[in-house]
Amino acid sequence: MEITGKLIQLLPEVSGESARGPWVRGGFVIETDGEYPRKVAFTAFGEERVAMAKNIPMGTPVQVTFTPESREFNEKWYTDLRASRIQPFVPGQMPAAPAAGYAWAGAPAAAGAQQPAAPAAAPAAPAAQQPGFAAAPPQMASSPDDDLPF
Repeated sequence: MEITGKLIQLLPEVSGESARGPWVRGGFVIETDGEYPRKVAFTAFGEERVAMAKNIPMGTPVQVTFTPESREFNEKWYTDLRASRIQPFVPGQMPAAPAAGYAWAGAPAAAGAQQPAAPAAAPAAPAAQQPGFAAAPPQMASSPDDDLPF
């Protein structure tokens, strides 16, 4: 999910040590535009994501990509908005290319990079001839002891 707004506050960082090593969690608050502006707080987990928010000046319009996550504790529900990316927002501009290792279907190809040609699609074979599909098992004759309707 994505939302745009103005960065208005950085939340304090919290760090610690787990069995897998050190960790850091931070956060930030944006204020949305519109007739009824809303303040929305996000959590950024990991040093890289915390640094994203710290490198943007206060008051800058930003676009935040996030995942909402809820959990129950003592019969109450708590929702956390986990930011995966925060970047300056320029209306009408294409989103920045995702980090290495992630593919975005709408991303333009890099300049000079050649995309391999897709192979021509062959007509689909019937299910019985496709690899990995077995022919249907033969029907068993029902016995008088069998009470199943089929």
